[in-house]
Amino acid sequence: MFFSARQTEIIELAKSEGRVLVEYLAARFSVTPQTIRKDLNELCENRTLNRIHGGAIFPNGTENMRYEARRSIAASEKQAIGKAAANIIPNKSSLFINIGTTTEAVGDALLDHQELMVITNNINVANRLRIFPSIEVIIAGGVVRGTDGGIVGEAAVDFIRQFKVDYAVIGVSAIDQDGALLDYDFREVKVAQAIIANARHVILASDSSKFDRTAPVRIGHLSQVQTFITDHCPSESIRDICREAGVELIETTPRETDIIDDSFV
Repeated sequence: MFFSARQTEIIELAKSEGRVLVEYLAARFSVTPQTIRKDLNELCENRTLNRIHGGAIFPNGTENMRYEARRSIAASEKQAIGKAAANIIPNKSSLFINIGTTTEAVGDALLDHQELMVITNNINVANRLRIFPSIEVIIAGGVVRGTDGGIVGEAAVDFIRQFKVDYAVIGVSAIDQDGALLDYDFREVKVAQAIIANARHVILASDSSKFDRTAPVRIGHLSQVQTFITDHCPSESIRDICREAGVELIETTPRETDIIDDSFV
């Protein structure tokens, strides 16, 4: 689904405030309540938001938004993260890419690379990269999740364990303040854990919205990755974890206060 500029801002407001109300939005955007209700109906039909009396709320931590809706959220931030990750990965590398809209952005940024071997459980990544002769694509076997094209299950885990690659690019659904990396589906978590265990250099690619979300299944801990790429990190506790664990933190659009804080480290 393509979101209008107004709908995108409504999503961001709901994400930051937890909920949005029709009357407030109508006044903010100088449109009629009927126009806002139409926007909210479309966003709720797409499961980007959940409808409540008089407005809508952002999905809670036990719900995952539809994949197409997530692809549209923070799209420019994900593109910048993808480029930053691609800059780390040299030609003639082998790498894992797991399921996720941000990891897809990394895949898109790798299209100019030469002699890559990409092993993935992400049908979307495989389909995008397969037409480039300089990239060898190997796709895991297993159960295909209809919601996002992720391949999960024990067969996928066993397949991943056959490899030892140079890099892994992983995405997560949420990052807890204690550094826990979280997801919704325990089957996908098993695949992500196998990917982390069988890569020499793990790159976590995640936009800053993941700091505001939660999910029920633990993948691992931030200290298990070598590089964390995000648009910006507003959490000092996450910065501390990165410093203490030797994780390189790359911010593609750092805030001025973040730069000031880092200058005193």
